[in-house]
Amino acid sequence: MSALFDVCDEVLRLVGDRAEAEVTTTAGVSSLTRFANSFVHQNVGEALCRLDLRVAVDGRLAGASTTRTAPDELAGLVEDTLAAARLRPVDPDWAGLAPPAPAPGNLAYDEATDRAAPDERAVQARDFVRAAPDLNAAGYCMTEATEVAFANSAGQRLHGRVTTAALDGIHRTGSSAGSAHRTSSRLADVDGDALGMLAAERARRSTDAEDLEPGDYEVVLGPMAVAEVVRFLAFYGFNGKAITDGQSFARPGEQQFDERIALVDDAADHRAVGLTFDSEGTPRRRLDLVRHGVTVGAVHDRRTAARAGAESTGHASNEGYGPVPVNLFLAGGDASQEALVGRMARGLLVTEFNYCRVLDPKTQVVTGLTRNGTFLVEDGRITGAVNNLRFTQSFVAALAPGAVLGVGNDAMLANGDVWAPSLHLASWSFTGGARG
Repeated sequence: MSALFDVCDEVLRLVGDRAEAEVTTTAGVSSLTRFANSFVHQNVGEALCRLDLRVAVDGRLAGASTTRTAPDELAGLVEDTLAAARLRPVDPDWAGLAPPAPAPGNLAYDEATDRAAPDERAVQARDFVRAAPDLNAAGYCMTEATEVAFANSAGQRLHGRVTTAALDGIHRTGSSAGSAHRTSSRLADVDGDALGMLAAERARRSTDAEDLEPGDYEVVLGPMAVAEVVRFLAFYGFNGKAITDGQSFARPGEQQFDERIALVDDAADHRAVGLTFDSEGTPRRRLDLVRHGVTVGAVHDRRTAARAGAESTGHASNEGYGPVPVNLFLAGGDASQEALVGRMARGLLVTEFNYCRVLDPKTQVVTGLTRNGTFLVEDGRITGAVNNLRFTQSFVAALAPGAVLGVGNDAMLANGDVWAPSLHLASWSFTGGARG
């Protein structure tokens, strides 16, 4: 930790009183073990060391990044960044530096995952493959460990360490495929055998898939598909920039969702995998976004908070995109996925979406495809597999009051940063096959 802060302090010393400045130093290792054709074929690792600097000279901003932290390199970086800032126009939305404030302690660090060796990841890959030796398996197991130090000239100093482990795999028959995923802060939570069996079951069930006529169908969406829905709602809807620009669906205080929907952003939850502060040095706290279907919150960075007359919630990211929720938890229910499926007279079980693109951020109309496991359900039973379908659906409308028929008890960390359960929805609009 001290080494990272030493670099931050040196940069702040070089800037001196010539500008406001914030510095982030990041160090870590990302490791990946790949498998294809049912055997491990690659193991790679990348060591990361990066410094990010932002300065404000009388309201004129400039930023720079480098992986070179020798004293002469730092001095050149500082001078170049200050010179660039002086050439910029004044930024009318500059809200100043984050003041000193403590952040919640990091819970998303696991020393065993930090120290994970290639053979530990290979064991997870082996277990995934062995779960179905008659099928063709491919995928990867990854571990990451990241340490971050932040300091600014206003006196804010924060430090965090996080680890992430994930297994993403697929089993293939001659005509079908099934996938399974798991993400956690602990490699020990990744169960290659269980994931391999799930992917194989989906692959075998998907053989002899048939086309289905486009139309509106009752659906049960698995956690991976639900997580994709939540990510779009978060990025385009609960984003403070989208709200202040008038491009968001969010209307605080209104019942926009079914009463079963409750969504929070909480970096301090023990199940989260992110840092507890943002790139501006603002601590993150638990934030309710939807409570009993009512939109009650939005995320802000310092810039959008100033425009909205609010306070930053610690969600600074890319300024072009605005602040984005990153540690999302959709409340679970008390029904198994099997029980949700059993309630459908005729509908579809959708395990995963792919290649989703927003068509209208204001109404949250999104188009995308199903993949790796879509099944026809009749009289509460899976009766066959369905070829990939294209959907065009408003995500807000899909979760509207009365549209959520059930919530699963199978929540998992999906798509990296969303804790999501299965959802039983009254209607989902499928508009064609995978080719149109």
